[in-house]
Amino acid sequence: MGEVVFKGLTASLGLATLYLAATFSVNVYRGLSWHNSQSVFPSSLSIYIYLFFLILTYIIYSSL
Repeated sequence: MGEVVFKGLTASLGLATLYLAATFSVNVYRGLSWHNSQSVFPSSLSIYIYLFFLILTYIIYSSL
């Protein structure tokens, strides 16, 4: 009886491991796909903010 329970437990743990590995892989793929589809500057406002900090950094470092 104990051997059957042990085999059932190990089989269910093995299936759970395979399921979690598969879903993890799918989630990593979806996350990377989502990340790669994002643009660096989603709006024109972001470009102005980037340029502001770029110029500010240039002014600070050129005055040193």
